[in-house]
Amino acid sequence: MTDADVHFMGQALGLAQAAEANGEVPVGAILVVDGEIVGRGSNASISLSDPTAHAEIQALREAATHSNNYRLKGSTLYVTLEPCPMCAGAMVHARVERLVYACSDPRSGAAGSVFNLVQADELNHRMSVTDGVLENESKNLLQTFFRARRK
Repeated sequence: MTDADVHFMGQALGLAQAAEANGEVPVGAILVVDGEIVGRGSNASISLSDPTAHAEIQALREAATHSNNYRLKGSTLYVTLEPCPMCAGAMVHARVERLVYACSDPRSGAAGSVFNLVQADELNHRMSVTDGVLENESKNLLQTFFRARRK
């Protein structure tokens, strides 16, 4: 974990808080190339009525548009929750080099918790993974959100 990891994960947490303010599950993502943010995303599945509007997908879309290329070589994706299989698959296809996430998802995590799509030998691309960056902050945000929904 580097100072840059903490900095960019802090940015992703800000996007997660914005998602929560919009009634979405609080997940945020930042895509970085050469120290520059080229993609941002926060969960928007509810507001957009789009099951693919996860934070990671939103960040990948913005970055691909920014670079005019669907391949995002040399990029690092920062996300506040371990990606699901859909998002992990999109990251593999986009050739994301590195994934940094805050907290694990024991129900559908696809970067080592339940599945490990981002490092699967069967796929044509693998990425390095760093987990636990600002884990407590992200976990608390998610737990508070879901506790309020269960009341």
